[in-house]
Amino acid sequence: MAELSEALLSVLPVIRVPKAGDRVHKEECAFSFDTPESDGGLYICMNTFLGFGKQYVEKYYGKTGHRVYLHLKRTRKLKEEDSSSSAGDPPRKKPTRLAIGIEGGFDIPEEKFEYDEDIKIVIFPEHLEIPRDGLGGLPDMVQDRIASAVEAILTADSASRKQEVQAWDGEVRRVSKHAFSLHQLQNSVRIPPCGWKCNKCDMRENLWLNMTDGSILCGRRYFDGSGGNNHAVEHYRETGYPLAVKLGTITPDGADVYSYDEDDMVLDPSLAEHLAHFGIDMLKMQKTDKTMTELEIDMNQRIGEWELIQESGVQLKPLYGPGYTGIRNLGNSCYLNSVVQVLFSIPDFQRKYVDKLEKIFQSAPSDPTQDFSTQVAKLGHGLLSGEYSKPASGDGEQQPDQNQKGMQDGIAPRMFKSLIGKGHPEFSTNRQQDAQEFFLHFINMVERNCRSSENPNEVFRFLVEEKLKCLATEKVKYTQRVDYIMQLPVPMDAALNKDELLEYEERKHQAEEEKQPLPELVRAKVPFNSCLEAYGAPEQVDDFWSTALQAKSVALKTTRFASFPDYLVIQIKKFTFGLDWVPKKLDVSIEMPEELDISALQGTGLQAGEEEMPDIAPPLVTPDEPKAPMLDESVIIQLVEMGFPMDACRKAVYYTGNSGAEAAMNWIMSHMDDPDFANPLVLSGSSGPGSTIICPDPPSEDSLATIVSMGFSRDQAMKALRATSNSLERAVDWIFSHIDDLDAEAAMDISEGRSAAESISESVPVGPKVRDGPGKYQLFAFISHMGTSTMCGHYVCHIKKDGRWVIYNDQKVCASEKPPKDLGYIYFYQRIPS
Repeated sequence: MAELSEALLSVLPVIRVPKAGDRVHKEECAFSFDTPESDGGLYICMNTFLGFGKQYVEKYYGKTGHRVYLHLKRTRKLKEEDSSSSAGDPPRKKPTRLAIGIEGGFDIPEEKFEYDEDIKIVIFPEHLEIPRDGLGGLPDMVQDRIASAVEAILTADSASRKQEVQAWDGEVRRVSKHAFSLHQLQNSVRIPPCGWKCNKCDMRENLWLNMTDGSILCGRRYFDGSGGNNHAVEHYRETGYPLAVKLGTITPDGADVYSYDEDDMVLDPSLAEHLAHFGIDMLKMQKTDKTMTELEIDMNQRIGEWELIQESGVQLKPLYGPGYTGIRNLGNSCYLNSVVQVLFSIPDFQRKYVDKLEKIFQSAPSDPTQDFSTQVAKLGHGLLSGEYSKPASGDGEQQPDQNQKGMQDGIAPRMFKSLIGKGHPEFSTNRQQDAQEFFLHFINMVERNCRSSENPNEVFRFLVEEKLKCLATEKVKYTQRVDYIMQLPVPMDAALNKDELLEYEERKHQAEEEKQPLPELVRAKVPFNSCLEAYGAPEQVDDFWSTALQAKSVALKTTRFASFPDYLVIQIKKFTFGLDWVPKKLDVSIEMPEELDISALQGTGLQAGEEEMPDIAPPLVTPDEPKAPMLDESVIIQLVEMGFPMDACRKAVYYTGNSGAEAAMNWIMSHMDDPDFANPLVLSGSSGPGSTIICPDPPSEDSLATIVSMGFSRDQAMKALRATSNSLERAVDWIFSHIDDLDAEAAMDISEGRSAAESISESVPVGPKVRDGPGKYQLFAFISHMGTSTMCGHYVCHIKKDGRWVIYNDQKVCASEKPPKDLGYIYFYQRIPS
């Protein structure tokens, strides 16, 4: 006891009690996926509150000198049923809100296991172990201090728990922009309190009242054939009347209101007034139909019946071992799971992160949970080591059903998901996301963190050659840009089964009119070569500013490869917008080739006989009014009609140099989160009410230091900050989106003999490193999506390993029997060695 007292007294000053804001990592090791349930348990540092598995706690002690840890070891066992209750558990209430963990919503699934916990304090390097209840005999002050720290750690919300779904409300709705200005026709329409029927068919349920003209029409048809006949949305397309209320959902408390213009369920504070216009007294109405929330809840409860693309109808052989590790779904994280499974099947990512694991961990900062390289290396090791590729822990009694066979415990990359989504408006949430957007987001994060070191992104990076030909002068302009993904259009008019599709549409229309079951789906079959031809075909560019004419003209744009990457990523552009700007998915089958040759798409550069256009920037101001922007009003109007603020649209057109709607739209999507996004366009030196100079003050030294620490020169950091009004976050985005220009300038500086201090740090490479080789490839992986939108549904991936296809479906990893190669969304091709 004397030795124990002496040891505790020596570490007492470094023992901390966690306070509000402290992240307590008591569920997961900072360097591995060990948990308190792992064989060695988890050690929580009682100074930093970081958690470590058995193999890393000694290394952490050696690096930091932190000696005292709280050791948690949990043993899982089945809960014993309460025999005192003959009636058993009460029936679970049916959800009434599209929410999780709050009153009326889905319950957080009740844990069917309970745990025996072994809690003790461990002091290094002596490995002295003190049970939680073994502090007797110590001075009261020492006992109180240690007991308070232990209790606070055990009761604190774990850092990972804060990132999981706790209380999420999917029913939060915005007030419609039409709520206070809705025009209602004076047509004397009066709506009875019951007995409604669609004005265009015999539907008597799923009916919507248009609040402009009083039309009663049926709702949309769902993907499974249920719902309505689309008459309400068709009426909106014909009239433009935006708001409709679902009949049968009106109560004194409100109703379901949908805005076709805003494409969302909305709030209408003037609902009682709008309904009274048609003789409806809200206070006397009763609910007789399911709300949209209830319908969506029903759909979520039936999601297990969804078997598309997952090969659910085939008995699949489970696979375990290195490279066959499943990933737990952390709440709509299947998009992330699918992308990282593919990335860590590529040797360059393995070499960068997994092979250098120990070096990365040794150089990790004081908080490794916030270090990108550490968390990516941890993720890669978890997937490839095989340590976590084991059958899921069963309950010991029931046999798993067919859908559960092959399920693993797998890994739960909470720290990685939290870190990579930090500060991002979408990836920081638990909503479903687009796998292609996440792939590019991850690539961008790797770029930022590999500025001065080996960069695995080089396997995807290629140069795109764009040729613009002015049709008025026949002169051309060649440009090159870096890209990581080939976006392949889908020419639906090239479908091989047009007759079948027409017949299907006729039978479908007839079935809808006669209220009969819909015929079996006929999917469009589009040849891959037709998609490739559409990619390479010249595209007409209207309102092109020709420097040869010094006026607007029409041009043809042709896209080619200036280099071929080691791994070619192809995105099938299945997601598009309808005429009403509602996103929709093309239901199409494209038979992707096992081997692919795109050599015919190689760029040629300036050809003999071609004359280049002068390299002159398009004018943004008129000679008479040097401070008045001359902007393309047609593009501004087009963007405003999409719902973006007028001032944001003006800035988009200005900052993209009047180069068209597509460039302006890209600018808008990149700057939507800027705090001054909707502020008026202000030019340096402008005057008038509310006008300011864009960047009157020099950039702060802190901002400069932050950007320089990423491997850029001071001059580059200055340029980025000045271009973005001293906004650090925007400057970082700007510098990475202009990296080619900056590196070219740096190369020019060096070639002119300028010193490193005058130009760029020697550690910064000149120009993006691009690998090149033959344009012949072999399919090695693809990611598939099921659902009507990238914002919902489910992702899985198939990867070819050891000569066979493997399906990765979150925690389920199995040998694939029928990989649906024609239904993929993102395809990964590997170069065939010459």
